[in-house]
Amino acid sequence: MKVIICGAGQVGWQIARHLSGEKNDVTVVDNNPELVARATDTLDVQGIAGHASHPDVLDRANARDADMIIAATYSDEVNMVTCQVAHSVFSIPRKIARIRSQSYLDAIYADLYRRDHLPIDVVISPEREVAEAVLKRIQAPSAFDIESFMGGKVQLLGIQLGVDCPVLNTPLRQLTDLFSTLSAIVVGVRRDKGLFAPEPGDQLFAGDQIYVFTKTEDVNRTLEVFGKSTKRQERVVILGGGNVGLAVARELETRTDRIRAKVIELNRDVAERAADTLERTVVLHGDGMNRELMKEAGVPRADAILAVTDDDKVNLLSSVRAKAEGCAMSIALVNDPTLVGLMEPLNIDAYINPRTQTVSSILRHIRHGKVREVYSLGDAEAEVIEAQVLSTSPIAGKAIRDVDFPEGVLVGALMKGETVVKPAGSVRIDEGDVVTLFCMADDVPEVERLLQVSIDFF
Repeated sequence: MKVIICGAGQVGWQIARHLSGEKNDVTVVDNNPELVARATDTLDVQGIAGHASHPDVLDRANARDADMIIAATYSDEVNMVTCQVAHSVFSIPRKIARIRSQSYLDAIYADLYRRDHLPIDVVISPEREVAEAVLKRIQAPSAFDIESFMGGKVQLLGIQLGVDCPVLNTPLRQLTDLFSTLSAIVVGVRRDKGLFAPEPGDQLFAGDQIYVFTKTEDVNRTLEVFGKSTKRQERVVILGGGNVGLAVARELETRTDRIRAKVIELNRDVAERAADTLERTVVLHGDGMNRELMKEAGVPRADAILAVTDDDKVNLLSSVRAKAEGCAMSIALVNDPTLVGLMEPLNIDAYINPRTQTVSSILRHIRHGKVREVYSLGDAEAEVIEAQVLSTSPIAGKAIRDVDFPEGVLVGALMKGETVVKPAGSVRIDEGDVVTLFCMADDVPEVERLLQVSIDFF
């Protein structure tokens, strides 16, 4: 597949890294020659320096032969015009654009993206992706990561194991015997900063970060098995009333579980806009780092603080102060991946990286074919891929134990019809089943071969 990626920032670079590693023909376009040089020096890609929306630049990138264009520059308008040029001049079949401005995303203007208007096939909103990620974290507050699969019937939980975890030093194969009615499957373990797919005889140790698949109805029990509390969230303080904070607060207002939220926003205009938009949420104007304002907002009694401003340092420091004041849990929005290593020393419970969320969303649409979901883990170290099994797939009709999966691949969940079944070795994978696989990055091409979802399906 020939793909043009416009924008060589963190998102564009990560997408290029994924696709070039899977032997796709990738060209990166950016008006910053240094970013283009970084991409071509570190990845197996071609690079073009120039404005992505200019027809002559896209022509130099061989747009006439491209199967897909991904517009992920920092400008919404450049991304939109790039897709229009790609459609009108070069007839590129599939166009994906990252759009940030909420005005462009308002549902009442949805006709804007019709093929006879502004032909964008998929619009990715980083703010909406982040807001959804924050809401998922609230659902499982003691997990550092959570993602839904199989239409919400299965959850992937990221859990940090403490010294009080009751199953430490227990071979994974014994977990099935100890908890025979539990659907939990450990598919990934991060230890000593390295992520790997565990084998049945591997044990878990304090300090490990694990990824676990479980049925949605078993989430609380799974957390308890791994030594985590399942306290319901009732009071939340949101630091930042911008697009992300506002989206989270609006969603919380619509929920039946009626989580009570308060918003703190430093910018008066933004605070007034949030106050006008929200119906039942209290909006406070002021510095979220101020101890007195934190007390007024009820941070010491809150179940969680969601620090989602556009300043990483404010998010980190306010999370630390909130925990010091007595807040039970902190979730911080962190754009700079080099700051992630500070989460544990600073006692911050969970973080959300907007770039990771955006990359996962774009990959979900790139994989197209029979792939239904894709979630990128860590620094593009692994992926979770959900796909429907085709009749032409080499895994169709075989028991799980008889499939020649690479060592870095584990089956996390299997759905037959509308029923989720535990993926034991004796379970047969049939045509039409939906399978969710954890796979290390190097194994993704082989997984796509096994699922038969390559270029033939575009």
